[in-house]
Amino acid sequence: MAGSAFNSTRSEKIFDWFNYTFLTLVLIVTLYPFLNVLAISLNDSTDTVRGGIYLWPRAFTWDNYQTIFNYTGLIQGLKISILRTLVGTVLGLIAASMLAFTLSRVDFRGRKFISTFVALTMYFSGGIVPTYILMRDLHLIGTFWVYVLPGLVSGFNVFIIRSFIDGLPFALQESAKLDGANDFTIYYRVILPLCKPVLATISLFLAVGQWNSWFDTYLYNGTKQQWTTLQYELMKVLQSTQQGGNMTNANDLATQLAHVSPDSIKMAITIVVTIPILVVYPFLQRYFVGGMTLGAVKS
Repeated sequence: MAGSAFNSTRSEKIFDWFNYTFLTLVLIVTLYPFLNVLAISLNDSTDTVRGGIYLWPRAFTWDNYQTIFNYTGLIQGLKISILRTLVGTVLGLIAASMLAFTLSRVDFRGRKFISTFVALTMYFSGGIVPTYILMRDLHLIGTFWVYVLPGLVSGFNVFIIRSFIDGLPFALQESAKLDGANDFTIYYRVILPLCKPVLATISLFLAVGQWNSWFDTYLYNGTKQQWTTLQYELMKVLQSTQQGGNMTNANDLATQLAHVSPDSIKMAITIVVTIPILVVYPFLQRYFVGGMTLGAVKS
């Protein structure tokens, strides 16, 4: 018995050692790309061209970030990016959750037809030119709402939320209806509080999508400086660096870009657009796994 206990303890220690070693390697592999990007973004541009930068900068400098933040359109773009992220996330979440609640009701006659229609939007799209014509005919080009309304309802988000709602006991809705609650009251006071995990997950999806988006700005609001976004302005800075600094403004950005390398600016831009997501994610992380998996298992 003593020998068995000794072997068991030794086996557990070996397992723990391999487990800790494996998790340490995973941590290193996960963190290394981010630390490498951070190191390059904080390294002198002329020195970066030599290569060989891994976990820390060889010639520390803030010049790459100063070059970016000296650009006059950045503050306006930051305001619009924050605004579109907040508005797009809230409205997208409301639209997806309301449609998901409706499609989860077995007594809704158009359930199958609308579900099929929403599913088709996940596989087919009109293309860039027809979409642009549609935005033009709806008078959305040159406005803020072109960032929000076209992607207000996502089929993927709707089905994730509906799957989660389907896993909830339907007796809760029946009980609320017996107490005199209407459909909207059931949705607002019964369903939404129980759907916090999946709503937090979908909120993260929507926020990341809105925050990282720049191509719609290029298509619809490229000439409207009041509706520019942070990502679009950073894309222009990076493009100017790669072209040798051909654009000019009051801050003489072209002169600054002539003394920096595209790699340094690219890494600095990556850090700038990633930090907000890294700040928000820890608050939603505890809901993330539950939101993605609980709805897939029906009781």
